[in-house]
Amino acid sequence: MSDQKDSKISGFIETYLMPVAVKLGSFKPLIAIRDGITLAMPLIMIGSFFLILGNFPITAWTNWITNTSLQGVTVADIFSKINNGSFGLLGMVAAFGIASSYAEQYETDGKSAGIIAVASFFVVTPSVMSADKVPLEGMPYGYLGSKGLFIAIIIGLLAGGIFQWFINHNIQIHMPEEVPPAVAQSFSALIPGAVIIAMFGAVYALFTWTGLGNVHDILLHVFAKPLGLLSDTLGGTVVAILLNSLFWFVGIHGGNVVNSIIQPLWLMNTDANRLLFKAGKLSLDHGGHIITQPFMDNFVYMGGGGATIGLVLCIAFLVARRRASKQLEVLAPLTVTPGLFNINEPTMFGLPVVLNMATIIPFIIAPIVNAVTTYTAMKTGLVSLCTGAVVPWTMPPVISGFLATNSWTGSALQIVNIILDVLIYLPFMIALNRQQKAQELGTTK
Repeated sequence: MSDQKDSKISGFIETYLMPVAVKLGSFKPLIAIRDGITLAMPLIMIGSFFLILGNFPITAWTNWITNTSLQGVTVADIFSKINNGSFGLLGMVAAFGIASSYAEQYETDGKSAGIIAVASFFVVTPSVMSADKVPLEGMPYGYLGSKGLFIAIIIGLLAGGIFQWFINHNIQIHMPEEVPPAVAQSFSALIPGAVIIAMFGAVYALFTWTGLGNVHDILLHVFAKPLGLLSDTLGGTVVAILLNSLFWFVGIHGGNVVNSIIQPLWLMNTDANRLLFKAGKLSLDHGGHIITQPFMDNFVYMGGGGATIGLVLCIAFLVARRRASKQLEVLAPLTVTPGLFNINEPTMFGLPVVLNMATIIPFIIAPIVNAVTTYTAMKTGLVSLCTGAVVPWTMPPVISGFLATNSWTGSALQIVNIILDVLIYLPFMIALNRQQKAQELGTTK
C-alpha cells in the first residue's frame, strides 16, 4: 500500500512538476537574470567583506579605523568607499550581465549588448542634484545599486532582446572583411545601439516632462507591495522553499529555477539593510528587512537545499555509533565534510535524496522550520537582522551566522536550527538505515 502511494506521488511529480521545472530552467529571460546577478556576485562579496571589516564588533578596532585619517579621510571612509564602489554597483553590473547573457543566447555579441544596456541605464537614471535643483555631473549610488535593480532587469532584457533582433535580422552596418573583428562588431552595434538608447532617452524625457519623477521610483512604488508579499513575508518565503525542495527532489537544481525569479528581491532587501546598517539605523522600525539573501543562505539552507546539514550529521551520528549500514559508512566521508561547507550534491545524488521518498518529508520540512524559527527570532528582536553583508555560501554555520548579523546571537540561532534539523531528519534516517541494513542482509521489510 505504501509502495503504491509513493508511486502515485512520484508519478504526479514527474508528470506535472518535472515539465514545468524543465521549461523554467530553459526559459531564456530567467537564464539571463540569473547570469546577470551571478556576474555581480564577486562585487557583492568584496563589498560585504569591507562592510564587515568596517563594522567589526571590537571597540578598539572601530575606534582605530574611525580616528585614523590622512588628509581628513579616515580608514572607515576608505572601507565605505570600497563598499559603495562594489556592492553599490549591483544594478548597473546586473544590467550589463543580463543584456549580455540574453544576446549571447541568441548567438550575438553579448559585450556590445551589455554596453548598450549600461548606457541606457545611465540615460534613465536621474543625476545628482544640487541644493537649488541643478543637475550635477554624477549619479546617485542608490540608483546604481539595489534601487536600480528593477530597471536593470527590464533594461537588460529589452536591450539584449532588441539588439539580437536587429543583428539576427541583419539590420546592421557591415564592414569590409579586412577590418578587424572588434572594429566590425562596434559598427554592427551602431544601429541597434542608437535605437535602444534613443528609446530609453524618450522614456527619461516622458517622465521628466510630465513631472512623474523618475522611472526607478515609479516602478519601486508600483511593485513594492505585490513583490513584497513574495520576498518579504514568511508565507512567500515558505512557498519559495517548498518549490526549491520539490525541484531538487526531481533532480533539477532548485536554486537555479526559483532563485532566478526571487533572488533579485532578496538582494534588494539585503542592500537596503546594508545602507541602514552603515547609517546605524538597522531595525524593523526604520524599514529593515528580515528576509534577505543571507537569511536564506546562512539560516535556512544550511548544508544546502533542504537544510541537509541535519541529514549529514545524522549520517555521522549513525556511523559514530557503529549502527550505520555499509552504504552510509561509505557515504559518510563523501557527504559530511562537503555538507559542513554547504555543498550537498554528493548527498543529493549519492544517498540519494533525489527521487527518494524516504527523505522527501524532512527535505521539505527542515528548511521551512529554519525559516520560521529565524523569522520569529528576528521579528521579536532576539536575534539581530542581517546587516547586508553577503557571506560566501560555503562559509560553515556558526561562523556565517556571526558574520551575517555582526552578533553572537546569529551563531546561537544557527546552532538551534541545526539541532532542529537533526531532530527532523533523525527518525527518517534511522528508518532508511534499517532498510538498507536489511537489504544488505538479503531480507526485505
